[in-house]
Amino acid sequence: MGSAEGRTVTVELLIPAPAEDVFSVLVSPARHSALDGGGTVNGAPLGPDPLHLGARFTMAMRQGPLRYRSVNEVVVFEPDRVIAWRTTGEWRGRTVVGGQWWRYELVPRDAGTLVRHSYEWGRARLPPLTIKLPGYPARMARSMPESLRRLELAVLGAG
Repeated sequence: MGSAEGRTVTVELLIPAPAEDVFSVLVSPARHSALDGGGTVNGAPLGPDPLHLGARFTMAMRQGPLRYRSVNEVVVFEPDRVIAWRTTGEWRGRTVVGGQWWRYELVPRDAGTLVRHSYEWGRARLPPLTIKLPGYPARMARSMPESLRRLELAVLGAG
């Protein structure tokens, strides 16, 4: 699904577990590579665990033959409700690419927790050129449902 402006991709999954169990997985960068349905997050996080508002962490990444580290900053943090981080690429301490947000909203339901996972790319630097042209929104739309399935397995103890 996309936003009205077409700059957000969102997927949802009802996970049969309490929100605090889901949140405890999301706030651990050490678990993020196992959750990635697209195969780009390689792990080796550097930074605090668990995450908190304002926390900065880096992650080893891979896009085809290109290997790099993403720089992430937690920009929204409401325990057991929502976490979002901004992802950028830095060179010599300056942001050169990125700015997209990854958001997880947790909505309690009788049967568990509705997890709403969003990739918000409208905030990125030069989004038509750096995000839309290379096809990231379509790639994320394909991989994000798998990320939620992996999150469910991790929360339920099978991942």
